[in-house]
Amino acid sequence: MLSNRFARPAAALASAVALALSAASSASAAGKDFTFSEKANARLSTKLKLPIYFMLPSSTRAPLAGPFNTSDVLVDYRHPDAIKTDSDAGLRMIVSPRAGLSARLAKSGLVQTGDLLLTFRGEWGGAGAYPNIQLGISHTGLAYVKDGKVLNLDMPLNEEYLGRGLRADLTSSHYQTLSLLHIVRPRGLTDQERANISAWATRLNAIANKVYPSQIKFNDDYNAPKFKPRKSLDFVKHLGQIALGQNPPGTLDVYCSEFAWSVLALRRCDPAKTADEFKGSRVPSCVEPIMEPLDATGNHLTSNGRSAEIGLVDGPLTVIDGLKIDKTARGELLKSVFVENAAAQSKMSEGHRKVATSMQPKFEKLRDYYIGVSNGNALQRTKARLTRAMFNYSVPKNYSPTSFLLNTMLPTDNKNRVMDYVATVVIE
Repeated sequence: MLSNRFARPAAALASAVALALSAASSASAAGKDFTFSEKANARLSTKLKLPIYFMLPSSTRAPLAGPFNTSDVLVDYRHPDAIKTDSDAGLRMIVSPRAGLSARLAKSGLVQTGDLLLTFRGEWGGAGAYPNIQLGISHTGLAYVKDGKVLNLDMPLNEEYLGRGLRADLTSSHYQTLSLLHIVRPRGLTDQERANISAWATRLNAIANKVYPSQIKFNDDYNAPKFKPRKSLDFVKHLGQIALGQNPPGTLDVYCSEFAWSVLALRRCDPAKTADEFKGSRVPSCVEPIMEPLDATGNHLTSNGRSAEIGLVDGPLTVIDGLKIDKTARGELLKSVFVENAAAQSKMSEGHRKVATSMQPKFEKLRDYYIGVSNGNALQRTKARLTRAMFNYSVPKNYSPTSFLLNTMLPTDNKNRVMDYVATVVIE
């Protein structure tokens, strides 16, 4: 999370994108809408080498109203393994030059205030259980549109993520070295809520060098969220106090996705009107979670109810379960999620390798859970339910960088579905 030195060199992706662009159909190149192209599909598949379980079913997608005012190429990408089986797993891809990215994304409207920017490490695919279960996602940022640009708010509040002079316009070393970026959008944000998000983000970026790391700092323990069920959101209030310059006692330590979740929890608080509410002993009434933190595992694959839940480890399982493949092929694919590849893991940051190592003892049981839920007989499914209960007991509810994308995998009418997948930016 704290270092990008393991990111894929930009030149390699530039080659991939160039090939994809040259093969794209005339409709895709000029049409300002997401268009399927067999040639672009083949080129992108060869160069990006993304596993099928890093794809998303079409049900995850936000409704978009095109055409879009952009010079970028918009590709409706379908994974070749999905095409073979008539499945719809794929990605919307915004194929874009790096230069001027912030302004083009703002002009097109494809990124809006309040959107989550998920750093997507395609090179993690097949590296092992942890990176696969994370769906290749290593970091969460928050977008807001201001002065004709998409700006980013990130934890850590430092130059690596906000850029030289803390410009926060997707030009920091983090955003300059990444190649793929998922865009996820909270459902139903009002104009006032977007204005509030922008105001909070503007305040935090403006005081970043003053409050980081003295008042707020990065927490590298992703297994220790501040959120506790049935407890008040004191940490969100603390963040608001920092942004308002109220200098609350103590230091708030949060990780990237927790930081983004907390800013979105302030969406109904206008910092210009509610400052006094943050001075009291209680959490202001305007503070409200944007999304319920996830348990380790969910029941959405075994329950048809509208209140079914998805879990933190359920990403590849959900994608694979939805593919139109036979039981044998599904079983082999489920097992492949847990195959370790040391060379590929070397591309992960030190922080993520540390988490992968700490989680390793749990992966064997998780493998049995995957097989039992999606591919098992009656006895295996019973054991899987017991494993699910064990995981949920031992792992606290959380909002990991992957959790926002996982939420989009719930059925569109599910009561817990509050996020939609917009697109994936493929940066030259």
